[in-house]
Amino acid sequence: MSLLADGRIHSGRALGDAFGLSRAGIWKQIEALRALGVDVQAVPGQGYQISGGVRLLDKGLIGTSLSPAAKHLAQAFDLHFSIDSTNAEAARKAANGTSSWLVMAEHQAQGRGRRGRQWVSPFGRNIYMSLLWPFQSGVAGLEGLSLVCALVVVKALRHMGCDGLQVKWPNDILFHQRKLAGILLEISGDVSGPCRVVIGIGVNAQMPATAGAAIDQPYSDLVAVTDRVVDRNQLAAALVNELVQALADFERHGFAPFRNEWMQLDAYAGQPVEIKAGQHGRVGVAAGVDASGCLLLDTAEGRVTISGGEMLPSLRPLPSDQDAQ
Repeated sequence: MSLLADGRIHSGRALGDAFGLSRAGIWKQIEALRALGVDVQAVPGQGYQISGGVRLLDKGLIGTSLSPAAKHLAQAFDLHFSIDSTNAEAARKAANGTSSWLVMAEHQAQGRGRRGRQWVSPFGRNIYMSLLWPFQSGVAGLEGLSLVCALVVVKALRHMGCDGLQVKWPNDILFHQRKLAGILLEISGDVSGPCRVVIGIGVNAQMPATAGAAIDQPYSDLVAVTDRVVDRNQLAAALVNELVQALADFERHGFAPFRNEWMQLDAYAGQPVEIKAGQHGRVGVAAGVDASGCLLLDTAEGRVTISGGEMLPSLRPLPSDQDAQ
């Protein structure tokens, strides 16, 4: 993979010599890469090529770009070629007694989003990362954390020249109403004492159309936002740096200091929406969030407050001519 990443054509013989494999062995490796979603092209009479190349994630580059507050993660960091799920690996670290750890991968075989949905994870094109982090406040003190993580992603993307981003309650990042990135939090531990949180972040950096066909909702990627290929190593470091700082602020002060920023980026404030939780649905006009990160919904019965932890609720916009009251 490291040879093909440069985007040039490499003959089967050259690849075989480099890796000590027969032509048949190289072919099997090429097929394995294709199974991961890598578009390896066979050029008749010449060899194999990944058109445009792939700049792989580099653990060393990411580690040296971490801020002083996040620098300790350079020594608590796994970068995988392929893995089932970065969240699953971080959860395994937690089960073994680790308190904080960073996991990234070039490919996820079983990437997960909220409510058990698949997170499409082709090789070498996007960001798939999970941070295991300890909290002393207990599960009850984590209301609003997923919203903070969404703001972290927006801030990191702004460092990469990405503008025009919005957030969708509780934790999606949108560009022109299309999903660009998402968050998956998984919490273990005491309701009122020490606990650990796995914070999964997925960002569509350069989603191939073939992989995108498997996504069951409108999506976007950073190429659409910036009209260029964003350096994933720089983005990965920016995400970690912003996340570590935000987690420290959140543990000290909760969601309240982040509320105004969320309100400014809220994609659906003032619009008719439907909130679904399990088999139950409720319609109203989105009125932003309160100081704990709960959604405020103006309904026919008055304003109600909806927690992000209530049966993993989801929000969808309604046509503007539909009566939400």
